[in-house]
Amino acid sequence: MFDIGFWELMVIAVVALVVLGPERLPEAVRTVAKWVKLVRSTANAVKMELSEELRIQELHNDLKKAEKLNMQNLSPDLQASIEELKAAAASVNRPYAKDEATSSTGPQLAGGEPEPIIAPPATEQQKQEEVKP
Repeated sequence: MFDIGFWELMVIAVVALVVLGPERLPEAVRTVAKWVKLVRSTANAVKMELSEELRIQELHNDLKKAEKLNMQNLSPDLQASIEELKAAAASVNRPYAKDEATSSTGPQLAGGEPEPIIAPPATEQQKQEEVKP
């Protein structure tokens, strides 16, 4: 990965020994090893997660293809059942569309008359302004 040979490692070890000294070198090696382990585990976790996401995406695409093929090869009875389900779903959506149209004019009571608008409670300042002539 870094293309570091044996002699390069020896030079790094000698420089580290000279700079850090024999007392602090073992702890520095442990710290570097811990960080390398952390970076490797993070890289492996990211790699595994990406491969899992790609596998899920491939399975999803394969499932869509299979559904398209199966929907085209259905028996007439199943085809009729699917059409009934689609019609039922469309009829369920229609009342919501009507509700949205009436909600733009305001809420209405069961008799069709509009619901009265109730003002929010007045604040102390508004109450004091009403009292003053």
